[in-house]
Amino acid sequence: MADCRERVDTALRHWLPAAGSPPVRLHEAMRYATLGDGKRIRPVWVYAAGQALGGAPDCLDAPACAVELIHAYSLVHDDLPSMDDDDLRRGRRTCHKAFDEATALLAGDALQTLAFEVLALGGAGQIPAAARLEMIRHLARAAGSRGMVGGQALDLAATAREPGLVELENIHIHKTGALIRASVRLGTLCASHSDPARVEALDHYAKCVGLAFQVQDDILDLEGDTATLGKTSGKDVLQDKATYPALMGLDAAREKARELCHDALDSLAIFGEEAAPLRAIARFIVHRER
Repeated sequence: MADCRERVDTALRHWLPAAGSPPVRLHEAMRYATLGDGKRIRPVWVYAAGQALGGAPDCLDAPACAVELIHAYSLVHDDLPSMDDDDLRRGRRTCHKAFDEATALLAGDALQTLAFEVLALGGAGQIPAAARLEMIRHLARAAGSRGMVGGQALDLAATAREPGLVELENIHIHKTGALIRASVRLGTLCASHSDPARVEALDHYAKCVGLAFQVQDDILDLEGDTATLGKTSGKDVLQDKATYPALMGLDAAREKARELCHDALDSLAIFGEEAAPLRAIARFIVHRER
């Protein structure tokens, strides 16, 4: 994971506008929002899935950057006063607190569009045009109203009421899971020859780990402390949001995360050691502390 983070951070610095280039304040905000101390777990999934199918790291840099840019934009917008109204992200002030609300909004917009520029231009000569077009399609769908943004809308609509577990799972399959699933899919599209059975297995893995990631996030919001999490703990309770611990109880939520992890690992049975990083990431996300 450390190697992947270093690799994608180097690539992100290449793609992001220079801090001193005009409009200076906007570009500084874009870099601030993207280059903070993040886990880079979505790019790691791109690299791990691609390499499981024999994809070269050089071909995986562009999609890894693209998914992280989409994730960074989503965090900037989620933290705005009109959304979660948070002051802390990745252990420092949120973008709208470090700059201002208008600049943060524009920075998020710019990061989103940059993601698609990276996919369109990155890997030219290494990734066939048809594969890059397919990446753009998958990422656009995962980020839009039928994916992440739609999930956020469903989440806002469910605030201050108690949805059932089926509705909660639907929210998070879109809000959190869609981009994780797209990260794995973009990685597989970098492979020159992909066995359909293996691609399908990786997609099932991604669906399971995407939901497990959110269940563990809900648990950490309840049990974690602000210093460790790098963001304000206990916000879900304060905002009266539906969470897995709230609906199932803490012990049942932990068991849910473990079951999803096991299901993800089972889906990788047709792989050998080439999927070892994917297995390690699945275990990591249900045992992490931030």
